[in-house]
Amino acid sequence: MNLGPAAARAAWQSYWTAMRYYHRFEVRGLENVERSGPAMIVGYHGRGVAHDMIMLASLLYERSGAETRAVIHQKVVELPVLGWLPQGLGYVPGDGPELEAVFARGESLMVTPAGPIEGCRSFRERYKVNWGNRLGYLKMALKYRLPIIPTAGTGVDDTYIGLNNGYEWGKRFDASSIAKLIRWPGGFPLWFAFGATGPWPMTLPFPVKIVCHVGKPIDLEAEGPVDPSDRKALMRLHERVTGTVQKLLDEGRGKRTS
Repeated sequence: MNLGPAAARAAWQSYWTAMRYYHRFEVRGLENVERSGPAMIVGYHGRGVAHDMIMLASLLYERSGAETRAVIHQKVVELPVLGWLPQGLGYVPGDGPELEAVFARGESLMVTPAGPIEGCRSFRERYKVNWGNRLGYLKMALKYRLPIIPTAGTGVDDTYIGLNNGYEWGKRFDASSIAKLIRWPGGFPLWFAFGATGPWPMTLPFPVKIVCHVGKPIDLEAEGPVDPSDRKALMRLHERVTGTVQKLLDEGRGKRTS
């Protein structure tokens, strides 16, 4: 479904305002994200949809008119059921002139480095950061000299009950003879899950309370310049960011952290 920009924005804001009430949405650490200048808001991806991050963007827009963009794969925008969601958020397909314009306007960017790897997992694996060695977000933040604002949502892995590892199943299906026979475009997770009213994605999520925990901004070059081609330096920063996000998850869920 392809809406015009104004209609997509209005539908997006109305839907996510309703979802904030549905999930009794709460933000802890809002002062960390209500700041001047662009930033990269980086977070854990809960089940199916990054509910906490999108509701945070909706809240920021409601409070101050601040626009928060998102890097979303073009294939998501093309989905017949979910495509209008990124349209309303004002997605950008990746690095390029559109992204440069976002930061030139002083807007912030939301990124979930793991995407469907975290979002389309089985119910057996919950609230565990799994970004692997995905370092693209750090290279982008360094390129545009953006602070990173870590976020993590509690309740987000209870919105849907996943039955399989959709990311891995999707990769296997892409390589299958059936996919070749039907000329499947590939790149989609093959996730089986259900929510409050039926199977994913034609279902409401379970009405669990969601709390978005926002950490303090991380200055990637606080200890000096970082060469984006220095993999060891990037891995140190990556471990710091992922560790911070995991700590937000654990503390938000009442688990002890060392």
